[in-house]
Amino acid sequence: MFSRIRRARPSEAGALSALALRSKAYWGYDPDFIARCREDLTVTEAMIAAHDVFVAEHRGRLLGFYVLKPGPADEGALDFMFVDPTAIGQGIGRQLWRHAVQQAAGHGYKALRIDADPHAEGFYRKMGAVRAGEVASTVDPGRMLPLMRYRL
Repeated sequence: MFSRIRRARPSEAGALSALALRSKAYWGYDPDFIARCREDLTVTEAMIAAHDVFVAEHRGRLLGFYVLKPGPADEGALDFMFVDPTAIGQGIGRQLWRHAVQQAAGHGYKALRIDADPHAEGFYRKMGAVRAGEVASTVDPGRMLPLMRYRL
């Protein structure tokens, strides 16, 4: 499916937060875990104003989005990347990934850092990222997440 990628509007913060929660829930997490993720997956107007937040849309429908933030040294951090469950498997994630890589390169970053959901690790590997370690989940500190890195 072809989608247009454009900058997010501050007024879309609530819709993007809801999309992130739906996307996370797609992987079968229990409702309690999703509820605990709400704060971490909230997109704010301030976030949209301060960072590179881009959405994929088709005929006015939001299909996915990502947030690119400055990371340590010369790295960018792909802080959010979510696709609406109704659009998973249609190439939206790949489109968003390519766009994020272009944006990161345009900022002069040498790499992208991704604290990935375990269910997304395979996608990032297909895109060329490698596992560089693990990071503790901010929602469940005993849960370790793949730390992925993509060299630009």
